[in-house]
Amino acid sequence: MRITRIVWLTGCLLFMTVAARAQFLMDMIDTTTELGKGMISMYRKYDQLRISGYMQPQFQYASGKGIQSYSGGDFAGNSDNRFMLRRGRVRFDYAHYNKRDLPTVQFVFQFDGTERGVNIRDFWGRVFDGQWDVAALTMGMFARPFGYEVNLSSGDREAPERGRMSQILMRSERDMGGMLTFEPRSKQHPLHFLKIDVGLFNGQGLSGPADFDSHKDLIARVAMKPVPINAAGWKLSAGASVLYGGMEQFTKEIYTMDAGKPSFNVDSADSNKGQIAPRHYYGADAQLVIPNRKGATQFRAEYIRGTQTSTHFETETPGIIPLAIGGGFAPLYIRKFDGAYLSFLQHLGSPKHQLVLKYDWYDPNKDVKGRQIADPSQTHLSLADIRYDTFGFGYVYYFNEFMKATFWYDRVWNESTGLEHFEQDIDDNVFTARLQFRF
Repeated sequence: MRITRIVWLTGCLLFMTVAARAQFLMDMIDTTTELGKGMISMYRKYDQLRISGYMQPQFQYASGKGIQSYSGGDFAGNSDNRFMLRRGRVRFDYAHYNKRDLPTVQFVFQFDGTERGVNIRDFWGRVFDGQWDVAALTMGMFARPFGYEVNLSSGDREAPERGRMSQILMRSERDMGGMLTFEPRSKQHPLHFLKIDVGLFNGQGLSGPADFDSHKDLIARVAMKPVPINAAGWKLSAGASVLYGGMEQFTKEIYTMDAGKPSFNVDSADSNKGQIAPRHYYGADAQLVIPNRKGATQFRAEYIRGTQTSTHFETETPGIIPLAIGGGFAPLYIRKFDGAYLSFLQHLGSPKHQLVLKYDWYDPNKDVKGRQIADPSQTHLSLADIRYDTFGFGYVYYFNEFMKATFWYDRVWNESTGLEHFEQDIDDNVFTARLQFRF
């Protein structure tokens, strides 16, 4: 009987190494004996490791062959449909707790494995202050603390992808850096509803192999956690974000919009070299949740505007020093942009069924519109200056907490321009059918 009890208790402990703490197991162990003390020591050492992940296989059908798309990447030249593994994430979390059962150190490693290869997504550590329980320091590779959508996990998000604006401005969402966080952990603290993040980051994120200049991006966000606003249980959350950064100008050719004219003007002064070209973003977001008898109604909105530095044919932040085709450093283009998204989510009589509607736009160059984008030889305008609007809608079915299915259609419009092939709306709509498996 004694051997049977030991084997049974050991099996329970091994099963719980990747689960949350279980009080019933603690109550079963006699800590007055050496055996019990050893069991408790093992339990406290290993139960703080958690393994989780999800996989997203999907089928997509596009309205044209070889289209460029932000619905999971561009299609191959002769293909208008595809099976793909959009994401395959595995995440390891480790946390050490103090005697008050509060974390003192957290470590996270997450990688993404698909048919296109394996990449690191998160690799960071966090230390919590153990005296006031209001602050933490994070360093490593992690999500930039800007906006709501960028920090909403792909496993939790109802739409298959983030909007075009989020993907362009915050490609891969992550960056290398350090961040201070103010977030009271005690529910009795008067500022428990508040979270403030302030961090310094390299700037190019995962779009490049390493930082290519000495300039860093300052990113800050002030967020109000969901708080009830009436007796019916409505909850409101909101946030404001700022990114104040830039990149070093390795070239003397800097293009900015000519005041009052639909064209770029070039500044070729030698003094431009070594200066910092701006990358300044300002954003605000809000989320409203209205509980129903079965499920909830949600409204989400986010708006971002600012100044972006990139190249002639791109508005993404460069991952490497931009190079010209003929050799040397490529000219830089500075544009004023804005963009937003509006989302409506509604459970359909049950938490298992959900309708999602989303509209978003991204205007990479607010100083020109439509037919003004013409004759690149005279204006230096290009495809990178075209505004896009997207209306996405879909249905999500939640089998259980470990599996869901998403059926989604993105209708994309580009503004009509004077550029070849973009005189009218191009054919780049995408239907997505996805399963998500989670553990």
